[in-house]
Amino acid sequence: MSRTHPFRRGLVWLRNDLRLRDNTALYRAAKSCGALAAIYITCPQTWQSHDDGEPVVAFRLACLRELQQSLAAHNIPLYFLELQTFAQVPRALVQIAGKLEIDALFANAEYPLNERHRDAAVRAALKGLRVPVEYSTDRTLLPPGALKTAGGEAYKVFTPFKRAFIARCGGDDFAPLPLPRKMNDEADWPKWIQVQGGNNLVRTIPERLQGYGLLPDGAGRLYGWTPGEKAGARRLRAFRGEIENYADQRDFPGLDATSHLSPYLNCGAVSVRQCVQMALARSSGHWVGGNDGVSCWLGELLWREFYTHLIAAFPRLSMHKPFKPETDRVPWSSDRDRFRQWYAGQTGVPIVDAAMRQLNTCGWMHNRLRMVVASFLTKNLLIDWRWGERYFMRHLLDADLAANNGGWQWAASTGTDAVPYFRVFNPYSQSKRFDRDGEFIRQFVPELRHLDRDAIHCPPQLAGYPLPICDVAQSRKHAIAVFSGLK
Repeated sequence: MSRTHPFRRGLVWLRNDLRLRDNTALYRAAKSCGALAAIYITCPQTWQSHDDGEPVVAFRLACLRELQQSLAAHNIPLYFLELQTFAQVPRALVQIAGKLEIDALFANAEYPLNERHRDAAVRAALKGLRVPVEYSTDRTLLPPGALKTAGGEAYKVFTPFKRAFIARCGGDDFAPLPLPRKMNDEADWPKWIQVQGGNNLVRTIPERLQGYGLLPDGAGRLYGWTPGEKAGARRLRAFRGEIENYADQRDFPGLDATSHLSPYLNCGAVSVRQCVQMALARSSGHWVGGNDGVSCWLGELLWREFYTHLIAAFPRLSMHKPFKPETDRVPWSSDRDRFRQWYAGQTGVPIVDAAMRQLNTCGWMHNRLRMVVASFLTKNLLIDWRWGERYFMRHLLDADLAANNGGWQWAASTGTDAVPYFRVFNPYSQSKRFDRDGEFIRQFVPELRHLDRDAIHCPPQLAGYPLPICDVAQSRKHAIAVFSGLK
């Protein structure tokens, strides 16, 4: 301890907050410690049990490599440790804190159930060394639990949550934090240390992990996306000039009209505060009532906030359970052939097939189409929403438990604030409305490129393209009957 810094040597534990700017834990650690190091811990076995797929893990590692260089410029060494499970983390951090003479640990809070159990165990383990642990709010604008209904409960419906949020925070600008201070380069940080169990703490970030083989291409991109904080900042600046058209154009997958920020937000290469500050600057500080595009996009950020608050308030959402318990009685189909046709983009319904092929080739899917394909799987095919949720987690660059679970339970009518069970997306009308000329379909279903704008949405029998695997009208009626029977 010194006169200027409460702690002599601190450690900041990075997770899904892979940026230098506006990083709460990193900023507070640099401010509080005379010397500072960072650590990133991988747990491939736990990640695989959580359905973290190759795209999201590869994106994390690529962002981490860039961040290591940024931290080095601030005299903050980044250590890397590969364990296998969350259960190994507390003991490893105790050993590391002892060998590095750490007297404080800083991290940004995470909210899924297993992550919260891990973090509580770390706090308890380091208490034995008298090393305090500080978890900061960073992934959300408000700490989960900060907004309550009049009855003292967590909000279960988005619109009242949004009203309460704006009533409380509508005047806030959520200004991002400045860069962390540059540390003195006098700290004697070793190049590596041995950790019990055979995994050493090192400063080299591997290109791949056990069980994960996806690598960036020769240009450093993944599915065409450039990872890292710098790329995220460029994307945010570019969207600043496009945001005013967001409300009018966001639902059309053939247009490049969404922010494309979700992979950066998910791994923390961009912060939600940076996004909010940019948007509010475009609407004179108004959350609502200003520019329609800005208000619409801010609303989407609040959906992300809402789902994260929900995952913290209701542990069952982290346990593959529906929010509405009665929907566990739905007699979900276990037809694996139909499920394979769905995820391969071979359903015979062009907009569904185009969307799934976009996911499989781009590691991303347009948000309107996420709703369409989820409705088709859970209502028209009556296949368990958890199958689709798992597939998305394993194949999306922006795979986030809270948002993905929330979206799937919304579409399946099993979740809080879900679409009413009697509303079932019609993929043909969605296609005609949002891909009127069929350009998006032509991009991802090339065997239909020769069809005109009328035929492409519901094509006649063609060689090389399957017939629809279900009758959309009849399967809709059946799904409604099944759900209504739950009452």
